[in-house]
Amino acid sequence: MILNLSDPLVLGALAAGVIALLLLIVLFTTLKAARVAAPLQWQMSQLGQRVQALSDGQQHLAGGLHHVSDAQAKAQAQMMQLMEQRLADVADLMGDALEGSSVRTARSLGDLHARLEAIDKAQANIEKLSGDVLSLQDILSNKQTRGAFGEIQLHDIVARALPSDAFTMQATLSNGKRADCLVHLPKPPGPIAIDAKFPLEPYEALRAATNEGEKAEAQRQMRAAMRHHMRAIAEKYILEGETAEGALMFLPSEAVYAELHANFPDLVREGFALKVWTVSPTTCMATLNTMRAVLKDARMREQAGAIRGELSALCADIDRLGTRVENLDRHFGQAARDVAEIRISAEKAGRRAKRLDNFDFEELAAEPSADPAPVLRG
Repeated sequence: MILNLSDPLVLGALAAGVIALLLLIVLFTTLKAARVAAPLQWQMSQLGQRVQALSDGQQHLAGGLHHVSDAQAKAQAQMMQLMEQRLADVADLMGDALEGSSVRTARSLGDLHARLEAIDKAQANIEKLSGDVLSLQDILSNKQTRGAFGEIQLHDIVARALPSDAFTMQATLSNGKRADCLVHLPKPPGPIAIDAKFPLEPYEALRAATNEGEKAEAQRQMRAAMRHHMRAIAEKYILEGETAEGALMFLPSEAVYAELHANFPDLVREGFALKVWTVSPTTCMATLNTMRAVLKDARMREQAGAIRGELSALCADIDRLGTRVENLDRHFGQAARDVAEIRISAEKAGRRAKRLDNFDFEELAAEPSADPAPVLRG
């Protein structure tokens, strides 16, 4: 079909078609532009919301950082206060321990000194007893003491032979009788009395007798005087439960003693029966030497017991001193460990404070902590 372009109808139809085509193109373009603009507008809206969320997050983060900084400062202040309190407690504990240990050590040393003084005194007593024993030879060689008579000679011999606290001169017994000397021997046998008797007149008569009649009379007087003295000593100075079972009659003359044992053996046997033993200056010294040995043995046993007791107490004091030194050492070790732990905590707190101040949160979170602190989140 051939169109006639000169025909106005054809031209109008063509123009209308072109216009309709243009309208379709414009409509199509408009629809396409609308479809493209809608997602862009939605994306712009989402972008604006995200920008607003980022702004809110920044403000929230700033507030959180401020809160964390305040919490860290407060925690650091509390840590410093705790450290100061702990150090003060440790200082007080160490001060009390040192003061108590010093007092106890001084007391222990004082006790040790007292015990050593007691041991020195006991040793001095033992040396004194040994020295007194060595002086016995001087007593035996002293002719003046053997030549004295009566109570004076007895006192001199006993005073030289025995310690002053081992005897009493003119001692009064429970029956009211007074002995010239009472030697304080330990039981058994117990205290033993010594009475000085000297039958001077019968002995002088015996020595002066010129015939058998005078001699027999002198011997009778001698027996009567000696029996009287022996029986009186046995009745007065032998008390059951108070004194020893025997007593000594001191004859201050070696000659009278020799005469008695040489010519009057019946009197000697009678004295044995009455438990009254007759002694002369020489035999008295020998008897006192035996008594001294008994006294020395008893006193040495007493002193040895005292020394053993003091040594036992000394060992106990040394053991207590060692225990107290160990306790003090443990206190020092505990204090050193507490100070080391406080130093470690302080160093960790300092490192954390520096990292918070530098906003090194990753390093702070990566470091393990023995004492983790609570983390505040916004």
